[in-house]
Amino acid sequence: MEPMEPAQDQDPGQLYQRRIARRFSAFDQDGDGTISREDFSTAAKRLLTEFEVSFRSDRGQALCDGAEAFWQGMAGIADVDGDQRVSREEFVGGAVKRLHDHPERFAEIARPFLHAVLAIAATPAEVERALLALGVDAAPASLSVRTLPTLASGQVDEAAAVTAFAHYFMTE
Repeated sequence: MEPMEPAQDQDPGQLYQRRIARRFSAFDQDGDGTISREDFSTAAKRLLTEFEVSFRSDRGQALCDGAEAFWQGMAGIADVDGDQRVSREEFVGGAVKRLHDHPERFAEIARPFLHAVLAIAATPAEVERALLALGVDAAPASLSVRTLPTLASGQVDEAAAVTAFAHYFMTE
């Protein structure tokens, strides 16, 4: 883990860039150094497999459609050169701009995917399982789900999950 510099010594823009750059690998599912449509498809396939949901089912189709919508949103804010791949630099540049100006708008691009994930993984324990399937390390996955508010039914509150998604990108 890299040493932390005192926050008062950092430019806020640089701090956002550092935080967001760390999140890049969560999207780069195949580890090729770019984020692409295939990475979002891979994420959807991992979740379908983990939760034994058929691709052809309504929930499977919703998850795949949500992954595609998420990719389109990500590409729209970050794919500067239009090559259908988002480099680390493009990701940091696009995400920093959106997070700094309107974090809630950035989170909205993920809403269809998050909605579909929560239809498959509705409880905090299931969300943790989903995060692990997507390659999130165990400690951050566990910490993340402990802070998610739930409804009376025990299911994760979707609005809170969308807000938490944006918050995830802005915190260490």
